[in-house]
Amino acid sequence: MLMKTYLRQLALMVGLVAAQFTFALGGAVAQGFPSRPIEIVVPYAAGGSTDALGRAFADASRNHSSQPLVVVNKPGAGGSIAANDIINSKPDGYRIGLFTNDVLTTPLLGLAKFSYLDIEPIAQLNFDPVSIIVRSDATWKTVGEFLAAAKSAPDGLRIGTTGNGTLSHLAAAALVDKTGAKLAPIPYQGASPAIQSLLGGHIEAVTATPPEVISHVRAGTLRIILVLADQRSKAALDAPTGKESGIDLSVVSWRYLGVSKKTPTDVVAKLRQIAADTAKDPAMIAALEKQNIGYKFTDGREFQSVLDKEHGIMKDLITKVNMQQQGR
Repeated sequence: MLMKTYLRQLALMVGLVAAQFTFALGGAVAQGFPSRPIEIVVPYAAGGSTDALGRAFADASRNHSSQPLVVVNKPGAGGSIAANDIINSKPDGYRIGLFTNDVLTTPLLGLAKFSYLDIEPIAQLNFDPVSIIVRSDATWKTVGEFLAAAKSAPDGLRIGTTGNGTLSHLAAAALVDKTGAKLAPIPYQGASPAIQSLLGGHIEAVTATPPEVISHVRAGTLRIILVLADQRSKAALDAPTGKESGIDLSVVSWRYLGVSKKTPTDVVAKLRQIAADTAKDPAMIAALEKQNIGYKFTDGREFQSVLDKEHGIMKDLITKVNMQQQGR
């Protein structure tokens, strides 16, 4: 009996010492963090607005991090390659992902096995409406004319998306559901290759956010004919909304920084502080304004509730438009 009591007390003492050591070690890790460059993994090819946002953040962070932040592009599978890279990386805070709504949609479509809950949010940086874009020399000048052409064409019209299961793909599928137009979603590895395909005349439209096409719109080669939001967007050069065009549909894009869920809390807190300071930097805000990228900062703890709510909305929408079949 005495031996059992002794062993229990010994086990308790060992547990307490281990807990204290782990706590002290975590604090030591955070105090020395970062001690080398941090990588920001962007899920799409260079040239799109997600890439531009990541690079603007990395540049502005120089004044708020003792180590540089470096952008690494890992496109493919609707953002799933980059998401899995972050989730399965060593959880030490030196590898951050720049995530989009796609972390919700691709798993819901069965195109990815991870969950958005595998990612710890650091901060939301952006908010933009998804839009419908066509070539400026297209015969249709309004969304009404575009949809009429899609309904009358024998094989419909081709609309480029940023990949299977992405928000861009969901927007195209939802537009088909709402209007009955014959639109065939064509997946690309990000907005930039989809836009290049549109410019080359290989497809008739793309679903993308305003900052991804603004340079071409200003150059007079592309035109935004519809904004899938409740209000007009300055970034979309005041293009009409879905409601104004008789289409009750709102699909908005956001981007946020996140790390592996297993990352130590002290390191997460340090990253959140770096993100908060960087997001408030005038250089960061000016860079986004210059590139027509919508700015919105939300701390990661608060943004988790946004993710939970959006997950429910996306799940309902995907089920409604029967996109499980379209996503494959």
